[in-house]
Amino acid sequence: MVELQETQLSAVFHALGDLTRRRMLRLLAEGERTVGQLAEPFHMSLAAASKHIKALESAGLIRREVEGRTHLCHLNAGPLASAEEWISYYERFWHTRLDRLEALLQRDRAADAPTKSVEASQVEAGSPPSKSPSTKKRSKR
Repeated sequence: MVELQETQLSAVFHALGDLTRRRMLRLLAEGERTVGQLAEPFHMSLAAASKHIKALESAGLIRREVEGRTHLCHLNAGPLASAEEWISYYERFWHTRLDRLEALLQRDRAADAPTKSVEASQVEAGSPPSKSPSTKKRSKR
């Protein structure tokens, strides 16, 4: 079962990986279209459009209905949910990582703040800021 889901997820991402197919899906979201209507905005042959439609069908993203000589295509957005679930997992992963990074950066800024405020008050009082032991030059003897 898991292998079947992974195969379908791969097919969905393969189908979404092409700009023409994504645009076809956008058109189908507005309503059913014939193969000719899907091909028209892209200035492609019916054969070329049919190849794109077959990729979308393989992914389960559209279904085709044959009425006589007319092939009507309908959007089936269900498989997009598995892609969205996969993307959401990594979105949560990166949000967590970035939140941790932000917390570390804020902690570093807070640790630096007292040192900078002491130096700033010394400069305002007219005395040079003190050098920390790591920044003092050592004399050669």
